[in-house]
Amino acid sequence: MAVSGSRSKMIQSAAVLMQQHGVEATSFRRVLEHSGAPRGSIYFHFPDGKAQLVTEATRYAGDFIAAGLVAALEQGDLTTALETFVATWRSILEQSDFAAGCPVVAATLEGARMADAVDVAGAAFAAWERLIADGLERRGVDPVRAASLATISIAAIEGAVVLGRAQRSSAPLIRVATELRHLMSTVDVAA
Repeated sequence: MAVSGSRSKMIQSAAVLMQQHGVEATSFRRVLEHSGAPRGSIYFHFPDGKAQLVTEATRYAGDFIAAGLVAALEQGDLTTALETFVATWRSILEQSDFAAGCPVVAATLEGARMADAVDVAGAAFAAWERLIADGLERRGVDPVRAASLATISIAAIEGAVVLGRAQRSSAPLIRVATELRHLMSTVDVAA
């Protein structure tokens, strides 16, 4: 399905606003102001209302982050890719003065009345885990162990983003990057 320019801008704007202000504060008014889309287009493009917009913004954010992981994996080994992922989050936190977080986490935490958004967030996290697990499996790590390490990696990074926002510090991300680098260097490959 082709995505119109104003529709795409509204989805991207909603993702940015969710990242900065959370789901509840991401109103249609704010999305229209941020995107510059015409007022009448919101219900045309999102007839199911805010829940549809949040779901699509969550999907967009999940895909965007996955694309960054894929690009990082193509540029180097898994450890370097994870460090790039952490560095990206660190940059986002620092440039936003610790106000911006992960829009996928926002949908997860605030999307209780938006089951589709929570489902999309769950699928995004699973896709990120799968990318990391695939990278580990290519190194010869047993698939079960690779899946566990992938979960630890995503949980640690996303948790460090939350801690970093709360503590207004990059220290949690720095510590997680150090520990993930150590963990990945000690992973035994399958015999």
